[in-house]
Amino acid sequence: MTRMLRRGEADSIGEDLDVYEYAYLAGAGLRVAESVVVSLIERGTLSLGAARLRVIGEVRSEHPVELAVIAACPRSKPVREVIEAVGHSEEVHELARRLGSLGLVRRRRRKPTRAGRRRLADAASAGHVPAYALHGPAALVPGSARRGTAGAHPVPDTLGRTLIRMGKALDDDRGHGTDNAADGNGFGGGGGGSD
Repeated sequence: MTRMLRRGEADSIGEDLDVYEYAYLAGAGLRVAESVVVSLIERGTLSLGAARLRVIGEVRSEHPVELAVIAACPRSKPVREVIEAVGHSEEVHELARRLGSLGLVRRRRRKPTRAGRRRLADAASAGHVPAYALHGPAALVPGSARRGTAGAHPVPDTLGRTLIRMGKALDDDRGHGTDNAADGNGFGGGGGGSD
C-alpha cells in the first residue's frame, strides 16, 4: 500500500533535525534561545550569575543560533535581554523558514503543522530531544544550569530573599525600634486606653 504525502511532507521524511529545530517546534523562537543558553552553559562557554550571562570559555561552535547568543553577550548581559534578542533574531527566523520548507511549520504563522507536532512527539518519545528543548529551563534540575563550569560557586537561590528579610528587619522606617510607634511602649494598635 502506498502512503499519500501531503504538500511539504515529502521533504521532511528523511531530514534530520537538530536540537534547536526541535526546540522551535516545541516553543518557537524564545524556546530556541533558551535552549541555546542552557546548552552553552552546560558546555562551559557561558556562565550564569545573578541573572546575567557572559562568555567565559572557548567558542567552539558554527551553529548560527549559538553564535547569535555569544554575540549578544560580549560582556555581562541580563539573561532575559539575550533571550529576547536572539528569540527574535534573523538566525531564528532562518531556522523557522527551513522548518517551513520541510513542511513542519506553517509558513505564515510559524506554528508547527501536524507533521511537525508528530515529528516532535516521535523524537521526544525516542529520547532524542533534551528536556530543556521540550519544556524550557523549567525542566532542568534546580540549579543545574546555574553551576556553569566545574569549580564555579553559584549564587545561592535564597540569597536574595535573605537580604530582603535582613533589610526589612533593619529598616527604621517600618517602626522597628523607633519612636514612630503608636504608644510609648513601642507597640502599635490602641484599644487599651482609659477614658
